[in-house]
Amino acid sequence: MANKSLNKNSVKYLKGIAHGLKPYVTVADKGITENIIKELETTLDYHELVKIKIRADREQRVQLIETIIKTTQATEIQRIGQTLTIYRANPKNPVYELPK
Repeated sequence: MANKSLNKNSVKYLKGIAHGLKPYVTVADKGITENIIKELETTLDYHELVKIKIRADREQRVQLIETIIKTTQATEIQRIGQTLTIYRANPKNPVYELPK
């Protein structure tokens, strides 16, 4: 589930923060388009922790999640139903200070 680059405490911390977030991006019937990727990149750079709503059946959702993570180089924090939470640190302007 979570990438090896984040320890358990960091993932737990980010899950706690993500609980109160609303989805910033929605992937619908058109799938992952160039505009969705641009929006994800911008949102990850600004917020670091992003919730994504994926409107698709289970098999398609798994493929979409793999594509999102591979394309954005983000870490999967959590997936519940149609909601995916990803994290990518911004080295120039960090938003969160992760626990050690």
